[in-house]
Amino acid sequence: MLDNLTARLDKAMKSLKGEGKITEVNVATTIKEIRRALVDADVDYKVAKTVTDEIKEEAYGRDVLIAVKPGELFTKIVYDKLTALMGGEKKEMNLSGNPSIILVAGLNGAGKTTFTAKLANHLKKQNRQVLLAACDIYRPAAIEQLQTLAGQIDVEVYAEPENKNPIQIAENAVKYGKENGKKVIIIDTAGRLAIDESLMKEIEEIKRVLNPTETLFVVDAMTGQDAVTTAKIFNDRINYDGVVLTKLDGDSRGGAALSIRRVVDKPIKFIGTSEKMDGIDAFHPDRMAQRILGMGDVLSLVDRMQQAYDEDEARRINKKIRKNQFDFNDFISQIEQIKKMGNIKDLVGMLPGIGSKLKDFQIDDDAFRPIEAIINSMTDHEKANPDVLDGSRRRRLAAGSGRTIQEVNNLIKQFGEMRKMMRKMNQFQGAGGSKKLAKMMKKGR
Repeated sequence: MLDNLTARLDKAMKSLKGEGKITEVNVATTIKEIRRALVDADVDYKVAKTVTDEIKEEAYGRDVLIAVKPGELFTKIVYDKLTALMGGEKKEMNLSGNPSIILVAGLNGAGKTTFTAKLANHLKKQNRQVLLAACDIYRPAAIEQLQTLAGQIDVEVYAEPENKNPIQIAENAVKYGKENGKKVIIIDTAGRLAIDESLMKEIEEIKRVLNPTETLFVVDAMTGQDAVTTAKIFNDRINYDGVVLTKLDGDSRGGAALSIRRVVDKPIKFIGTSEKMDGIDAFHPDRMAQRILGMGDVLSLVDRMQQAYDEDEARRINKKIRKNQFDFNDFISQIEQIKKMGNIKDLVGMLPGIGSKLKDFQIDDDAFRPIEAIINSMTDHEKANPDVLDGSRRRRLAAGSGRTIQEVNNLIKQFGEMRKMMRKMNQFQGAGGSKKLAKMMKKGR
């Protein structure tokens, strides 16, 4: 979503990154271009003007023009101001109480119910006992949708399909959760419009009765400045604790992510990154600022890796590598681990200096399909014994997977090279390993 903004900011700041003489004139020009880029990204004009005025004041106050590395210093100032604009630091949810009660409110079509299930999955991974409460009695099939999503993550849903009183359903859900040892109860309420007075009063009453430990407002990031406006209206009514921006993986300009904290004065706590049940991330203003400036987001990438990381599986794979027994069954297992981390393009975009360059390239989860098709066409014996894949077997694999014989050959060749590299790396584990590695590197010069 923010790729265009990243490209615009990078272009605006090039003259201050060693590609031109640093003067007061081009610093002022760069600041003006940054303001235009922010406004074009749908950032509120007053917010864009305020933040660029702060950048200008800071730049001149810190003597950017006479600094040893003026471009780097200016980039640091912009990074600091963008981070501050989005809240400065990550804000945690309040999960006090026994049980903790999280009230989720939002507009129609903002992805509120899907987020509710994603949040349950997020908390379940933290070993918390979660209960979902289906309190949307107005939208057809809303209860069924929540139950379907909850079934994918094995989380219980409390529902009373015949009850038309959402306040009573919420109270009963909390009572049921307490009786059954649930540590977190997430209340999924009906989507509503800011102009719908009866539903606005209803959500106010639900909050008053439940006294939740955390109230989250879900808003569609693709609605731009409308998202900021509605967030402010809802905050005036229910005084929520944090904002959730869904559909941040979409194609809109994304200015809401930059404006909402300054206008509403409430932190963004989660962002939606994909349609999958693990497609949410805690919002880190500093990491988002890094991504916007093309610095990547290695810390979030590490977080994703840790979430997908299976220690038992890693030990099993490492043992097979040591014995030189890594096969196609292990290879496909590693692909599944990578796919758990999320959208491939999003992951690559977290690498420094790469994200903005890939905005015109189509990278998606289908990238692994040819490999999976070929491996799935192998017999169990072939997967466990890659060396038996002779010419006739390869032709059969090509026909069975719908891929070309060249693709099959390339995969088997690359797999063989990977196994050789694993064998070499295995030699340097244990006593004397570092000396062997140094010797090999010296020979390679």
